Order: sequence, then C-alpha cells, then structure tokens
Amino acid sequence: MHCSKSRFSFFSEKFQVITMEQLIEYYVCGIKIPENAILLTFDDGYIDNYLYVLPVLKEYHMQGTFFVPGKVFREHCLLDVNKIHYLLASTPIDILCKELLEQLDYYRGSEWEYPSNEELFRQYAVEDRFDQKETIFVKRILQMALPEELRNLISSNMFAKYVGVSEEVMAHELYLNYDQMKEMKRQGMHFGVHGYGHYWMDCLPLEKLEADIEMGLKSLQGLVQPDSWVINYPYGAYNDEVIDVAKKKGCILGLSTDVRLANIERDDRFKLPRLDTNDYPPKSNRYLEW
Repeated sequence: MHCSKSRFSFFSEKFQVITMEQLIEYYVCGIKIPENAILLTFDDGYIDNYLYVLPVLKEYHMQGTFFVPGKVFREHCLLDVNKIHYLLASTPIDILCKELLEQLDYYRGSEWEYPSNEELFRQYAVEDRFDQKETIFVKRILQMALPEELRNLISSNMFAKYVGVSEEVMAHELYLNYDQMKEMKRQGMHFGVHGYGHYWMDCLPLEKLEADIEMGLKSLQGLVQPDSWVINYPYGAYNDEVIDVAKKKGCILGLSTDVRLANIERDDRFKLPRLDTNDYPPKSNRYLEW
C-alpha cells in the first residue's frame, strides 16, 4: 500500500516525532522526551517500507522503527498471517469458512486430534474492533489454534486453491531483503526484533520461545544492538515468560498492541501500548478517545 503523505503531514503538525533512541535514553538515563511525543513503528517487514515509507520519512525528517521477523528474508517464506491476508482479500468470507471447516474435518483423527468444528467456532469466532467473527475465526484457526504443521498445511492448501500464486514468488515480492534493511539503517531508521517465525509467543513452549527470539535476534545481526534491543510481540501476544526470556537475551523495551496512549511514567516498559494507524486521520479521530 502506498504511503499517505497527508498522515505524515498530520503527525508533523500535531506531534513531536521522536526516535527510538530517545525513548531508550529516557528509560536508561532519565533524559526527558518532548511533550506530545509520538513514535512511529512499522510491523512485519514489507517492501513497501523501503519503496514508499522510507522516502516520506526522510522528506519529513522522521525516524521509523521497523520490526521484521527473520524468516521472511532468511528463508523467503510467506508467513501464515500474510497467506491469510491474501485469502481474505481474494475470497468471500463465507466461502473461506466453509472451506476451512471442510479441511478441519478432513484432517481430524488422521494424524492430528483437535476439538469439533462447533467447539472451535464457539471459542475463536469472536469479533473485534476491526473484523467480524467469521473473519476472526479464520485468522485464529490458521494463526495459532492448530498445531503448526497442520495450520501451515491447511493455509497452503487454501492459498493454492483461492490465490493461485507461488508462495515463494509472493514472499520475494512482499518482504524487505537484508540489503534494503541495511540501507534503511544507514539512512537513520531503527530496527527491532519481531521474533523469527512470527508466532503467538505466549503459546510457545519455553524451548521454542527461546529459540525463536534467539533466531530473530541473530537474523538482524548488524541491524540491532545485541545487548539493548527492542521487541515487538507478534499479534501483541506476550506474557511474563515471554518478557523474561527477552530480557535475559538483552531486550530493553517491549511494544504490545494494547490499544491506548502510552504513559511512559507509569507503563511497564516491556508492555508499552500502541495505537493503530487507523486510529488517526484521515481514517478516524479515535486517537482523541485516549
């Protein structure tokens, strides 16, 4: 999606755009940040960040902080979250729901055991502020509710049927590569850790959680400081164990998707909330509610 200059103009007029280094200095050294400060963050490492966002950030003399899961540029794999995005964009939700329920019936009891479709729908079909319950159902089943191997299999089956494009080709076209990130870093942008496989971290067993954060950190070698880096929890999914593992590996701040303005004097620095871009003009004025 092309970058909207009007939004950056709005940020420039209404807020003091700070850098991630300024926020870190506040927590580490007590150096105050400006009143009405705003920090700009970008998730998941899309190539749009290089092609469209970087030039506008430079034009407005702003820094962005970019959180990239290592798998997308190390293995050129299409993340499940993006397979789901393309499915939802290409196919009516009623067709996707029907297909997903059929896939669940097909694989249930062969190699995998999991609850009935009715029970899964009751548990995961819960609408949120952006999506209807059927959309949330498709997302949650293919993001985290099933064993990883099975949800990868089902999402790939559905992607091949309804999108019909090679996942590898799509991955090369969708995500940043390491050279692009190095250039963004050279131009003053900041990078943070977003795990390696873009998992719901609070659902991972400890050993896999440690490996995912470690691999995500290593994949960004040369882009992040190994002893003072920032984590952005994929899907906003974290718990105390996730925070403890990240801190032991040198994490200094953590960003969530909890929806409200951050109060840096009171908020836990490993649980900092954020607002979504859709909470600001030209989409809405919801930012005023917080």
